[in-house]
Amino acid sequence: MKKSKLLSLILTASLSVTMLAGCGNSGNDSQTDANPPAEQGDDASAKTDAGQETETSQTEGETTAEGEDAESMYAGEDPLKIAVYYSDNSTLPFKEDWLTVKAMEEKYNVDVSWEIIPIADYNTKVSLALNTGTNAPDVILYQTTVGENASLALNGALVPVSDYEQWTPNFTERVKEFGLEDAVEAKKLQDGKLYYMPSLTDKPFYDGGLILREDFLEAKGLSEPKTFDDLYEILKAYKEENPDSYPLTILAGPRVLYRMTMPSFGISVGKNSSSGTSVLSWDYENNKYFAAATSDELKEYLTFFHKLYEEGLLDPEMADPIDSDTWSQKMATGYSCATYAYYDQIGGVESAAAQEGFKLQMYAPLEGPSGAHHQPKSSLGSGIMFPAATAKRDDFERIVRTIDAMFFSEEAAKIWCLGIEGETYTESGDTITYSDEILNAADGVYKYMQVQYGCGSDVTQMVWYNAREMSKYDENYAKINEQVAAMDNAIQDIPPSVDFDDLQAEDASSLQTPLADNLEVWLDGFLTGSKSLETDWDAYVGEMNNLQIDSFCQMYNDALK
Repeated sequence: MKKSKLLSLILTASLSVTMLAGCGNSGNDSQTDANPPAEQGDDASAKTDAGQETETSQTEGETTAEGEDAESMYAGEDPLKIAVYYSDNSTLPFKEDWLTVKAMEEKYNVDVSWEIIPIADYNTKVSLALNTGTNAPDVILYQTTVGENASLALNGALVPVSDYEQWTPNFTERVKEFGLEDAVEAKKLQDGKLYYMPSLTDKPFYDGGLILREDFLEAKGLSEPKTFDDLYEILKAYKEENPDSYPLTILAGPRVLYRMTMPSFGISVGKNSSSGTSVLSWDYENNKYFAAATSDELKEYLTFFHKLYEEGLLDPEMADPIDSDTWSQKMATGYSCATYAYYDQIGGVESAAAQEGFKLQMYAPLEGPSGAHHQPKSSLGSGIMFPAATAKRDDFERIVRTIDAMFFSEEAAKIWCLGIEGETYTESGDTITYSDEILNAADGVYKYMQVQYGCGSDVTQMVWYNAREMSKYDENYAKINEQVAAMDNAIQDIPPSVDFDDLQAEDASSLQTPLADNLEVWLDGFLTGSKSLETDWDAYVGEMNNLQIDSFCQMYNDALK
C-alpha cells in the first residue's frame, strides 16, 4: 500500500464509527507469511499475493489424513490459545461462562481470550487495531469485506481464506449443503479470493419488525396496521388516551428503526444500510445504485418520522441507544405501545407488564411509498476473518482448522443453536423438545436460550437452519412468517457486491467515511427538528455533493460484477 494511502486509511479509521462492514489490517506487509497447502502437482513453494515465493507452511507428507477432523487431530496437544474480538450488544451481553462457549472451548481444546467490545465501538476498535498493526487479535468475528475491508484485504491486511480451502472442510461442506456456492463466489474480491467465512442461512426468516399492543387495538376496535398511515392513526389514538406517553419507542436506537422501515420508502441508509455504504441504496427496478442519502425518498421518509417526533408520538430518547431493560420497561409500563424490535423479546415484556390483558403482537412490514418491505437479507451474513498477522503464527494451520470446526461443523452448528443434547433439549427424529426450564421461561424459548446459554447469537452462530430456529418459536410466529412469505418480495435481496481493485477500494473508502459521518449528523437533526427539512435540506445536499456523493455512487455502479 502506498504510504499516503495507508496514512489516509489510518486517519479515517480513527474517526469512523459508521461502517457496517468490518475493517482489515494493512500492517506493514503486503502479504501474509504463510501459504496455503500445496495442491497436488504444485511445486514445493507457493506464491503469496505479492508474487514472492516463500516456503509452504507444511511439507509434503505432513498433510492431514483424509477425514480427520480438528477435534481429534489436536485432542492430545496443549490447548490452543487465541485472542478473539467479539461485538457485544446490550440486548444480549456476552457471558464467558455460557454453556455454548464452555462447550466449544472444551470440545475443540481451545483457550480463548475474548475481547468484548460494545457494538457501537466495534468497527472503530477493529479498524484501528488492524490498520496500525497493534494488538490485533488472532480472529475477528462479525465482519464482512464491504467498504474499507475490501481495500485492506487487497493490500494484504487479511488472510485470503480461500487459499486455505483444504483447512476449512466444514465451511465448504455447509456451503454445498445450502447450495450457496454462487453466493460465496460473489463475495470474492477482484483478485478472485475470499477474505472471510460468512455465516450461512438455508432460508432467511422474518425475525423482527413492528410490535404493537394488540390489546389496545382490540379495546379500541382498531384494525391491524397495513400502512404507515395506519400506524400514525394508532399512535395518535394512544397519545390521546395517554397524554404523557410516547407511543413509539425503539430498541437500541435509530439504526434498528432505519433498517426495518426505510425499505418501504425505497431506501436503506445509515449505520446498518443494506449496501454497507451508509449513503447508497439499490434501485431494484433499474438494477443500479443511487445516492439515497440525498434523494427525495429519504426526504419523504424523514418528513414522516419527524412528524411523529414533533407530535410527541416518537420517543425523544430514541436518538441515543436504548438498552434492553429500559426499552422493556417503556413497553411494559405503557410509556409506549409500539416498537420496532424482535419477536423473541415479546415474552419478556409481557411477563413484566402489570396491566391485565396486556398482549403484544408482531406485524408484517407496513406499506410505504415503495411497497411493503422489511430489511433486505441474504443467506450470507457477517462472519469470521483472520488478520494477516495470524498467518505468521507457527500454529496457523491449527487455528484455521479449529475455527472451521468450532463454528461450521455439524456438531458445532447444533450446539450454537440448541445447546447440549440431554441438557437443554432432546431430539427424536426431526422433533426437538426443549427442557422444562426453557419451555416455562417467561422470556420465551428463543430469548431465554440466548441470554442463559448463548444459543442463537448472530456473532457466534455461523450456521442457521430455518427449521431449527422455528422450533424455538410458537405457532403464531410461524403464521406471521407464512404471511410475510406470501407478500410480494417483502424481504428483498441484499444489494450486489462490487468488484473494486485495491486502489479503487481505497478511494471508495476515503469517500465513504466523511459521507457517512455527515449523514448521521444530519439524520439526527432532521428527525428531531434541530434542522429543518424545508429550509436546511438544500444546504445538506450541498454538503453531500461537496463530499462527492455522486462520484462515490458512480464508482459503485462502474464496479458492479
